[in-house]
Amino acid sequence: MDILRILDQLHTLAVEQPKTYLGVTFGLNKDEVSMQIAKVRASLPNELKAAVATVRESERIVDSAREDATMTVESARKEADRVIAEAQREAARIVDQAKIQQERMIAESEILKLSKAQSEEIRGSADRDAIQMRRGAEKYAYDVLCQLEGVVGKVMTTIDRGKAEMQPVRPVENAVVPVARERTRV
Repeated sequence: MDILRILDQLHTLAVEQPKTYLGVTFGLNKDEVSMQIAKVRASLPNELKAAVATVRESERIVDSAREDATMTVESARKEADRVIAEAQREAARIVDQAKIQQERMIAESEILKLSKAQSEEIRGSADRDAIQMRRGAEKYAYDVLCQLEGVVGKVMTTIDRGKAEMQPVRPVENAVVPVARERTRV
């Protein structure tokens, strides 16, 4: 837990919101408690304060990356939907053209077989075009997600590095620690 946040909570409980009964505050001297909290804050090492700032900045970066990721995914989805809708409109237009052409050819009975073959070819081409456009949209979304994965990976590496730097050093077990001896006066 964040030590500075704990000190803020202690200050709030002891100085800003002490327990009172019938207008009389019990238990603590507000000025003394406030002074002691200020002393604790002042005695904290700068590295701890810098680590807290780094953690807060990391949290801000992660939140920002999440927000960017959400916006990028949403943008990719919208783009994919737009491309798919455009492909469907194009396919429908091509099919409509094929139907019109087919109807003209039906009117000309001699060319009936040719019109059927051409309409099938156009329909197949339209289907292939639609599939190709959909694949393009899916590839675009995949590429955007890959880029996003790289950005999030860098952020996670930075967070891991920050956590590793802030991890407290553990004392070595069975280490010999010299004990100071008192000198006796003779």
